[in-house]
Amino acid sequence: MRGRFTDQGGLFSYIAPDKRVPANHPLRKVRDLVRDVLSDLNRSLGKLYASEGRPSIPPEQLLSALLRQVFYGIRSERQLMEQLDYNLLYRWFVGLSPDDPVWDPTTFTKNRERLQNGEVFTKFMTRLLNHPQVKPLLSDEHFSVDGTLIEAWASQKSFRPKDGSGDDDDGANFHGQKRKNDTHASTSDPDSRLYRKAAGREAKLCYMGHATMENRNGLAVAGRVTHANGTAERRASETMLKARRKAAARRITAGEDKAYDTADHVANLRAIGVTPHVTQNQAVTKTGKTRNSAIDERTTRHPGYGMSQSRRAMVECIFGWGKQHGTMRKTKHRGIARVAADFLLNLIAYNLIRIPKLLAA
Repeated sequence: MRGRFTDQGGLFSYIAPDKRVPANHPLRKVRDLVRDVLSDLNRSLGKLYASEGRPSIPPEQLLSALLRQVFYGIRSERQLMEQLDYNLLYRWFVGLSPDDPVWDPTTFTKNRERLQNGEVFTKFMTRLLNHPQVKPLLSDEHFSVDGTLIEAWASQKSFRPKDGSGDDDDGANFHGQKRKNDTHASTSDPDSRLYRKAAGREAKLCYMGHATMENRNGLAVAGRVTHANGTAERRASETMLKARRKAAARRITAGEDKAYDTADHVANLRAIGVTPHVTQNQAVTKTGKTRNSAIDERTTRHPGYGMSQSRRAMVECIFGWGKQHGTMRKTKHRGIARVAADFLLNLIAYNLIRIPKLLAA
């Protein structure tokens, strides 16, 4: 017999959101990892709030919602709240019941600075990497480092002379002008820099994100954001690898591409106890001379050099995932501190997606 169509379902529902999520859903293991890390951060999160006053939205729910935003590449907190309002999967992951009201989008604006000042994202990454199930997956001796450009939330018209001479035409007539970071700055995001990735490519207002990856399973172990310039990749690499070397308490290796093949960078890495497995850059210069590489047979003759070079390419998967699925391609934040927090959140999300697959294998 044909069922009768009714335009509305029942007024009440007695099925919990957990029952609506399939038992084999990939986010179940991710949610368990997030809950374990947040429970370890309970004391650190408590120090960020006053002991009296009106109760706030739990920071555990705010962090879970921000991770959901990266998982699904949601462009803004306003759209995130719209999805959280009617999507039961989102509510289940964040910890809201079907009847709980969602928050105002400005809640994230007000709390993001608090989370940044408390270094919550850095602590989350550290606790995740030290999780009993995750730590055996990591290498503490072999790493790879690379950088990527993060397009800033600023237009080319906002890049105007610092002396105010370009304010009369609203910055629209910039064609044919010589514009440099020394003489120009963005009025909407002063921390961004005009930079181009290679010769023949267009220059964009952007930041530069740097990631350190362990070579065993390709998980991100550190990240930072700097101003975009010609030496930023090498200086950031030295800073991050120095911290890795100190934590390992022994000599480590670092795989890098040919952009890092400079004499000063190779010497700096060796001075801090890092073996530079850098790709040799022996290209022919414009004058016809062959450029000498800073990497010689002291490094290339070892089998580990070839292994580092083969594993090094995996760091591109981190950036590729963050730009295709996450929010790394073009930031929606302004200021280097906020962009750095969002970049680290993308690295955390990438690890959370990868770890359950590695544990299952």
